[in-house]
Amino acid sequence: MRIVAALGGNALLRRGETADIETQRRNVAVAARALAPLARDHQLVVTHGNGPQIGLLALQAAALDGVEPYPLDVLGAETDGMLGYLIERALAREVPGREVVTVLTCVEVDPADPAFARPTKPVGPIYPAARATALARDHGFTMVEEPTGWRRAVASPLPRRIVQLAPVRTLLETGHVVVCAGGGGIPVAVDADGSERGVEAVVDKDRTSALLAEMLGADRLLLLTDVDAVRTAWPPPAGEPIRHAGVSALEGRAFDAGSMGPKVGAACDFVRRTGQRAAIGALADATRLAMGDAGTQVEPDPTPRV
Repeated sequence: MRIVAALGGNALLRRGETADIETQRRNVAVAARALAPLARDHQLVVTHGNGPQIGLLALQAAALDGVEPYPLDVLGAETDGMLGYLIERALAREVPGREVVTVLTCVEVDPADPAFARPTKPVGPIYPAARATALARDHGFTMVEEPTGWRRAVASPLPRRIVQLAPVRTLLETGHVVVCAGGGGIPVAVDADGSERGVEAVVDKDRTSALLAEMLGADRLLLLTDVDAVRTAWPPPAGEPIRHAGVSALEGRAFDAGSMGPKVGAACDFVRRTGQRAAIGALADATRLAMGDAGTQVEPDPTPRV
């Protein structure tokens, strides 16, 4: 099978953990062990989140007096290189003999996407009110209040095109395990002359993974997180796990926009467009998810009988 497996940000840096390098190495090693059976037996593409890591880089840059905040496309590229390296090395140890390659991946977005008019995606560190006010005044940032302080909010437009799709496909077809599209990809827009430029945005990682899986003709899309399945109520352990569901049944339910909602939406998009199956569940269950034996299996709607 050809599989796209999307690692959630919490799989790489869990809630409450410090963002030091040894913690991230340990977590990546756990992820690599869970993915290794898929890498040995199937064509595998790994995508990943980068939210905590972008926050870390933003804090480091903020410590330099007189330096303008780094643009989000550059921060995204930095995190893709860092996490891609860690995942690449950890997977190579688990599947000796298989080449693992990281591809810095640009993702085209529409500059006219309505998301740019209403930034809602929180990124970076928590700031006290005075600092948040200064950032909004000095840099034009949109700031949103959270329980412990203020964070910057940026646009989260839909992905339109995977710029490096051809090399990713070539690497996959020649036997490589590919790590790409980290953090939803490096957001770019295409100007009238055909040139690409980075934009201040964060593309949803699961939406990009679904588009990538569709464009690659994947047989499975796995959205790996820190819970065992989508549930009828949130947060866990409330509600019952949904083990099998068609697209229409899932889209008829309401899910939290800040947690499971984007995963359900991405899974449904992939299944509707391709007729293949997607699965949402725990990283530790990655192989069983691919085989249809764990998590929430999102399936095509039954064909009506005539």
